[in-house]
Amino acid sequence: MKLVIVTSVEAFQKDVLKLFKNANIHNLSSSDIDGYKNGSSVLMASSWFPGQKFGDESRLFFSFTEDENIDALFNLIKEFNATVETKNAVRAVVVPIEKFI
Repeated sequence: MKLVIVTSVEAFQKDVLKLFKNANIHNLSSSDIDGYKNGSSVLMASSWFPGQKFGDESRLFFSFTEDENIDALFNLIKEFNATVETKNAVRAVVVPIEKFI
């Protein structure tokens, strides 16, 4: 069992959920996040005017799943990224799990 973490811009939320489903990953969690391209944006976010938003609205998805599902998900993400014209590709990483209950 491994932990797969996927990030995307908010606009791709429905697409990413379909990718998880097509990879046979039905149990997952997600959270709203702000994405930043460089350190200066982070500094601007802590400005005197906290009501201003400088990050991109993004989503973080994660799931504990098996290797074969992760392989399928990565292949689907590669295919998806090849079809969209954006600098904000869907990103994914895998973290091995040493113990779980």
